[in-house]
Amino acid sequence: MAESGSRATGDVLTQRLGYLLKHVQARLAEESARALEPFGVSGRELAVLAVLGEDRPISQLEGAGKLGVDRTTMVALVDRLERDGLVERRRSELDRRKNVVALTERGEDLLRRAEDARRRMEREFLAPLGGAEAEWFLRALRLLLADDSR
Repeated sequence: MAESGSRATGDVLTQRLGYLLKHVQARLAEESARALEPFGVSGRELAVLAVLGEDRPISQLEGAGKLGVDRTTMVALVDRLERDGLVERRRSELDRRKNVVALTERGEDLLRRAEDARRRMEREFLAPLGGAEAEWFLRALRLLLADDSR
């Protein structure tokens, strides 16, 4: 009797979007941590490196805005990456009143290698969907994220 009750509970929960997203995200976070472990960075730190390595040095505040984190969190993340020699703070060449954060050579190298590992892990994670379904899934997530009508 208890077995059929637990099965029913599982069926009820797997019909809920929030439950599914939460547990898929938790599994993705575990796989990501495992893939990034050899590089000594977390997924969050890799995201900071990716944003800082885009095309031009940006301020911590700009980086925080792109990442959707508060200023205090961004300072702590940049402090750790700077301590590890992956980023450096310096005066902006365009506006001497402003400080920017840029990747060091070591940071650029780590970003390149860790991003390769992240991409491989994500492909493997999405492999059960197949190529076309994985692309559709990513497009659907981007669409939901971009929908400002709410």
